[in-house]
Amino acid sequence: MRTNISWKGNVAFSGETNTGHEIKIDGAEELGGQNAGVRPMKLLLHSLAGCTGIHVISILQKMRIEPTSFHLTLDGCRAEKPPKNFTNIKMHFAFEGNLPEEKVIRAIKLTNEKYCSVAHSLNVPITSSYSINGQLGIDTL
Repeated sequence: MRTNISWKGNVAFSGETNTGHEIKIDGAEELGGQNAGVRPMKLLLHSLAGCTGIHVISILQKMRIEPTSFHLTLDGCRAEKPPKNFTNIKMHFAFEGNLPEEKVIRAIKLTNEKYCSVAHSLNVPITSSYSINGQLGIDTL
């Protein structure tokens, strides 16, 4: 696995993965950023969301369950002082469709505990909640 980035001036960078996908990254305005790309910490949060979402859907599909919609919201809290790392991350999984709750819970737990490599690369508390058809689940995962 490889990626590279090229400096584009100020604190902006353009990256391209070895699979040809381009990512534009820019720093905060106080560092000279000009909103020319995503900030690195938001990109990290998106990486966690993408990894988590891919595995949850994949596990549900293996169970022959397909939600009519799925939305994942992540809220990351950061330290106030440098390096301003994440101190915790909360994930909320919102599903719509005819879904057995116990299988949804199993897919989330398997993803969080075993499959999401991004989550396992972070050393912060990650908590999860879920809703099915707008009904908040009783378990906090």
